[in-house]
Amino acid sequence: MTAADSSSSSSVRPVHIAVVMDGNGRWAKKRGFSRLEGHRRGVENVRSMVENCVHHEVHYLTLFAFSSENWRRPKKEVAWLMRLLDGALDREVQTLHSNGVRLRFIGDLASLAAGIQKKIHQACELTRENSTLNLTIALNYGGQWDLVQAFRKVLMAVQQGEICQDNLSAELIAENLSTAQMPNPDLFIRTGGEKRMSNFLLWQLAYTELYFTDTYWPDFDTKEFELALDSFATRERRFGGAEHDAIEMEVEDVHA
Repeated sequence: MTAADSSSSSSVRPVHIAVVMDGNGRWAKKRGFSRLEGHRRGVENVRSMVENCVHHEVHYLTLFAFSSENWRRPKKEVAWLMRLLDGALDREVQTLHSNGVRLRFIGDLASLAAGIQKKIHQACELTRENSTLNLTIALNYGGQWDLVQAFRKVLMAVQQGEICQDNLSAELIAENLSTAQMPNPDLFIRTGGEKRMSNFLLWQLAYTELYFTDTYWPDFDTKEFELALDSFATRERRFGGAEHDAIEMEVEDVHA
C-alpha cells in the first residue's frame, strides 16, 4: 500500500496522532553540532509536522515538548529550551491562527515563568475558535501527574457529595484528565529509536497503535510521516476484542 492509498481513505486515517519528538541531541552530535542546536532544529520541524497533519486531514496532534522530568537536565539546556519555547510563541502563533490551527497546552503550566504563561494564555485565546487542526503541546507534563490531578478532582467531588463512590468509573477518570476535550490518540509515534512511553499519556494510550522509528526528530520529514501512516493503515484495531474472522469461525463452529 502506498502513502497515497493510505491517506485516501478516512477509514484508515488516524484522527489523533501523539508524538514523542526524540533524538534532537543525538542528531546534533552526529553532525558535530551542539545539543542546543539540535533542539533548535527540532522546534523548526514542528512546523513540517503541523503541515503534514493538515494535508492529511488529521484533526488532533499532541506533541510531547517538555516532560516534568526534563527539569533534571543541565540548567543551561533547560534555559535554552524555555528560550526556544518563548521564541516559538512569538513567531509561530499568528501563522497557526491564519491556517486555522487551534492551540492548546496541557501540563503543570503554573510552574513556568510568568511571561511564558501569559503568552500561552494569549495564544490559546487567539486560536480557540479554529478547527482545521487541534494542536496540543504537552509542556511540563507527565502521565503520572495527569492521573494524580484527575484522581484529586474525583476525590474532591466524592468528598463534597457531588459524586457517589459507587459511581466511580473509567469514564469519570477520563473526564478529569487534561485531555478530556479530545479523543484518545489513534497513533503514537516516537522518533529516535527508543521504544518506551516515557511517562506520556499513560491512560490515553491504552489502545493506541504504536509506531517507533530510528529516525531522529529533526529528520522526521513528510516521507517519514507517510511511512507512519502506511503502517497505521495496515493495523486492525480490536480494542481488546478478538479478530473479526476468528469470531465468525467460532460462531460457525457453534452452529455446525
